[in-house]
Amino acid sequence: MKKTIITLAFAIATLFGAGSLNAQNKFAYIDFQELMQSMPEYKKANTYMEAYGDTLQGIMVKMEEEYQKKINDYQKNPNMSEAIRNLKEKEIRDLQSRIQDFQETAQTDARKKQEELLKPIIEKAKNAIASVAKENGYTYVFDSSPGSNILYKPDGDNIMAAVKKKMGIQ
Repeated sequence: MKKTIITLAFAIATLFGAGSLNAQNKFAYIDFQELMQSMPEYKKANTYMEAYGDTLQGIMVKMEEEYQKKINDYQKNPNMSEAIRNLKEKEIRDLQSRIQDFQETAQTDARKKQEELLKPIIEKAKNAIASVAKENGYTYVFDSSPGSNILYKPDGDNIMAAVKKKMGIQ
């Protein structure tokens, strides 16, 4: 019973607190993902990352072609001596290991490069959002990108246009 009263008191306090919170604070939202995709810097970084990925993929294709060639050569010569067979098998295993190492390193490098490129772009977008929020008296700005937890958003408080204007994006 005592626990129920405490829970009820907490719920009432929360409701009253939320009511006063809404009266004092101004809320807005923006689709951060859309903003990022409209930024020229993001487009440039994305183009760079695609080229970087293509380069890594090209290296990977060459390594896999070399691997397949070694496998084919090995299979074409069933009458090789034990020493040569062992040497060829070791070459194939070593190449397979290098391919796996390259894949792991390439993924890590690509992730780091993407983070390195996006960090200043994200900061620029956040700074523009903060500036617009301050200029317009918003206490909180929520991300309304797909997958965010915004369940409802009124049309009047979308600050996308103001942030794009601030950043000089059309």
